[in-house]
Amino acid sequence: MTKYNINLNGSKDAAYRSMVNQKLMGELKSKIVTILLKKKKYKDKEYSAKRLAEDLGTNTRYVSAVVSVCFGMNYTSLVNKYRIDNAKSLLRDKRYKSLKMEEVSDMVGFSNRQSFYAAFYKFTGITPRQYKMMED
Repeated sequence: MTKYNINLNGSKDAAYRSMVNQKLMGELKSKIVTILLKKKKYKDKEYSAKRLAEDLGTNTRYVSAVVSVCFGMNYTSLVNKYRIDNAKSLLRDKRYKSLKMEEVSDMVGFSNRQSFYAAFYKFTGITPRQYKMMED
């Protein structure tokens, strides 16, 4: 999809994925979900894979391997997925009906409107405005 600069090619196989044992992978997956989703770190524009690795007491290669194997995407896509899920719930919520798309984008952690629209389109196949109109 060239309109939003989305690469639809298949995933690349990284050699380091096999270096994380299953038990450790399960533990890291659980901790990643806790940090990103339950503690809502996905909303933090400055929260990087490097900071996640530091919080987990591991390195970014392990984080990348776990995210890739357990979630089937890279770190940025995982964070954006959580952000888009949050944006969809805001767009459905009548209390936030008057918010502009830029405000929704900012609330869920995107640093600019273009990134928000591109990620929203990637995960839903429609724009945020189209999604909001469907809910009316």
